Amino acid sequence: MTDEDQLYQVAVRYYDGGETQEQIAHALHLTRWKVGRMLAEAREVGIVRIEVLHPRSRVHALERSLKERFGLRDAIVVANGGSGDDEQVRDRVAAAGADHLMELRPVPRLIGVSWGRTLDRLAGGLTPGWATGVNVVQINGALSRSRQPTSARSMASLIAHRGGGTATLLPAPAILEQESTRKALESDRSVSDVLTLATRADLFLFSPGGMGSDSVLVDSGQIDAADLARLGRAGAVGDVLGRFIDARGRIADPELDRRTLGLSLDVLRSATTSVALVSGGAKRAVCRAVVTSGLCDVLIVDDQNATHLLEES
Repeated sequence: MTDEDQLYQVAVRYYDGGETQEQIAHALHLTRWKVGRMLAEAREVGIVRIEVLHPRSRVHALERSLKERFGLRDAIVVANGGSGDDEQVRDRVAAAGADHLMELRPVPRLIGVSWGRTLDRLAGGLTPGWATGVNVVQINGALSRSRQPTSARSMASLIAHRGGGTATLLPAPAILEQESTRKALESDRSVSDVLTLATRADLFLFSPGGMGSDSVLVDSGQIDAADLARLGRAGAVGDVLGRFIDARGRIADPELDRRTLGLSLDVLRSATTSVALVSGGAKRAVCRAVVTSGLCDVLIVDDQNATHLLEES
């Protein structure tokens, strides 16, 4: 084993394996002092590079490339610092979304929101008093239950409360058993008035869902694993507002879509501003579908998804 090989081995055990210097010394028959010197040398010769990233660090070169390539109004790319932790990456994207919302001028007076883990964290990242008189409207049906913080009701209410406004909620589930039930609900004034108001939003916020078993729609019981597998076979790459789309942004299952309550995807495509927040490798395919089919004109995304989007285009 060369000196460089041993430096590499020590560095991997310490930085990647989480072993202490004492544990490494015992395993490799070295002194603890020697291990400390080897770790220092590994940094000096470039085997180890330590990078400190602010949680709000952005990658401006990727932002410019995304705007130029896809004609986006704006792109915000968050550096994930090499983190393989999807929760940390989601937190960073959500924080960037909160910052973006608080920095918008003029401040949107009516914001249309969907639901999901990322948007829930965005709401929690808004500073109380970030705006005055901002009203929020729910743009698709609610989840009946979930083991995770994804409630459109609590999220919309929090955004509105911290923005000094009110929230208008949609008193209906996201997916119904029968198309006739969906039609009946949408014809009821308590639902139709909310959807009519939602179409007038100055800005829409949504986070597309992936096709994994941790899907919010699966977690909430709106669909099950068998449904998800069937949708995958039909070409679905994820969902937007609870509506499953294929790689070209088209509805993947028309029958299921007819039972889905909320704004149509065409409303997002024709919106003044439609903001999509995407994080995690499981959402690469749906991220591409959202961007290339015109479902958003502002993209807030982690750097790995951004790089993949540019490389595959």
